[in-house]
Formats: sequence, C-alpha cells, structure tokens
Amino acid sequence: MKETITLSPIDGDNIVLPIQYNHLVQAMIYNQLKEDVATFLHEEGFQKEKRTYKMFTFSRLKGKFDLDRENSRIEFIGPVKLTISSPYEDFTNSIGNSILSAQTIELGSNRLMVNEIAVKKEIVNKNRIEIQAMSPIVTYSTLFRKDGKKYTYYFNPIEDEFSEIINNNLKNKYQAFYSRKAPEGDVIVNPIGRTRLSVVNYKGFIIKGYMGKFAVEGPIPLLQIGVGAGLGGKNSQGFGCVKVI
Repeated sequence: MKETITLSPIDGDNIVLPIQYNHLVQAMIYNQLKEDVATFLHEEGFQKEKRTYKMFTFSRLKGKFDLDRENSRIEFIGPVKLTISSPYEDFTNSIGNSILSAQTIELGSNRLMVNEIAVKKEIVNKNRIEIQAMSPIVTYSTLFRKDGKKYTYYFNPIEDEFSEIINNNLKNKYQAFYSRKAPEGDVIVNPIGRTRLSVVNYKGFIIKGYMGKFAVEGPIPLLQIGVGAGLGGKNSQGFGCVKVI
C-alpha cells in the first residue's frame, strides 16, 4: 500500500530542512504511528534468523526547491509530496488514520498542514515489471581490506551483485513477513537507460544508492514485496522506494 501525503508549511511559505533530511522524515513517520506498532517495528520488526526488516520505506520529498549548499540546506517552496509504502496493514492503517486526524505535523522545525492523502494499492500481476526509483536503491556488502579492516562496498546497477543482492533480500523479506518459504525462482533487476548515483549522509554514515528506471523480472509474490516494502537495503531509512510505471 502506498500513501502519498501532500504537506504545506503553516509558518511562512517555505519548508527549510538540512539537505540530508532522511532521518527527520523517518522520525516524523514513527511519531505518527500508534505506540504498539512503533514499538514493535523499533524493537522487534519482522525477523529471519539474525536479520530484521521493518517492512516500510519512503520516497524523497517531491516539490519545487532551492539548494543552499554553503549552509547544507534545502528549501522547498510551497507544498511537498511524500510517499510512504508498506505491505504491513497495521502500519499503513496507523499512518493513514493518524495523518488524517492530525491538525499539524512536525518535520524537523517545520509545522506542516496535511492538504491531502492519496492511497494506492499497487497490485503486481505479471512476472516482469518496470519501476521508477522514488528514493535511491541500495545494495552493498561488507568486505575486508588487505590489512584486515572492514569496509562497505556499494554495488552499481551494472554489476551482477546488484541484482543478486536484491534477489536474496526479497526472499528474506518474504520469509520474514509471511513466515513461510519464499517461492521458487530468482528476481533479476536490470537498469533501463542511465542511472544516477546518490550519496546520502544518514546520521554520519555515508550510504550510496541509485536512482533511475529498472526492469524487474521474477516470481510475482517477490515482486509484490519489493513494490510494497522496497528494493535493496536500508528501506526504513528512506531507500529503495519504487513505483510501477
């Protein structure tokens, strides 16, 4: 389920945020959740062995903006749209009801008014879809340097590992969410045209992902999980939100 929220500034005409604002949107989302849902996601989540999945993601803010790189700020002029996506009904119901009943929402130091909330259930009914990234898709692996120190390597969509990691991630999410084995078959992801590297500083950690269009082919239930919960890793931090095109 995707919920696209249109938000307008109450104090003035603009919404001013740090350029690296993902953590503020994430905090706003958690603040809108019912306490039991927020606690479950924060402390437990959906688990497969040692891996934990929150099963939600969100887009970048969409709207007219000016960048102030000198002061590391982004200033949105007028309303913005935010898409929040999840297959977890308790989450989407909690978010939707809370936002609809809210008089104001705080995003960083901004007080915002909810103008509209549009709900869309994207149903995947074929084993090949084309998607547009609404926030960067992240795939990575922890490797070791010659001196034994760890480092994180982020894969490019043209590398085989990009598709392989998304495939394994979707199977793990499916098993964690439904508590049953993932369907047979693999998911294959290929870029359509050029993709764009996006480098995000999330609470002091550098995360690299890719924006663009992609062809995704594989078992329908796995594609559905990807469309709902996000492709790749770090979804609940604002990565891997996609829409079918």
